[in-house]
Amino acid sequence: MPASEISLDKAKNDKLFYFVANVVVYRESDRRCLLLKRSETEKVHPGKYAVPGGKLEWKDLDISHPTRMNGDVIDFEDALEDLLKRETREEAGIEICGPYAYINSVAYIRPDGIPVVMVKLAARYLSGEVKLESGSFSGSIWANADEAISLPCISGIPDEIKKTMELMG
Repeated sequence: MPASEISLDKAKNDKLFYFVANVVVYRESDRRCLLLKRSETEKVHPGKYAVPGGKLEWKDLDISHPTRMNGDVIDFEDALEDLLKRETREEAGIEICGPYAYINSVAYIRPDGIPVVMVKLAARYLSGEVKLESGSFSGSIWANADEAISLPCISGIPDEIKKTMELMG
């Protein structure tokens, strides 16, 4: 019988993490990738350049609207891609499209003690003008890997841009 609600009651405490996905947005017309400067008030990496992304949320798994039933298992296909599209639209006001390419992953512990698993993908810029999410970001720039090296980026961002350019270019 399929689950009737999402619950953590039976989950093992030592198996829980935030799930975060980030996307390096590649603009083919000038071979640049979008970087967003995080607000100085952010808990994690304040004032650093980053790429769009965010956490998987409860609302992303509305069990009354799964994409398919897999026996008794409720599936949500393209949850990661939908998360990245939504976060890029919310944070930068632009649209992205696939095909998506895997860059890497990292597990880390935030300063507030919350464990996180993050997956990073590359996607293509589709349309729109950058309009930053109010309060979350203080600037943006389209940069290549060499330009990103000179910016105060979160560690690994220039390498992720380089890999994106290799995958997408």
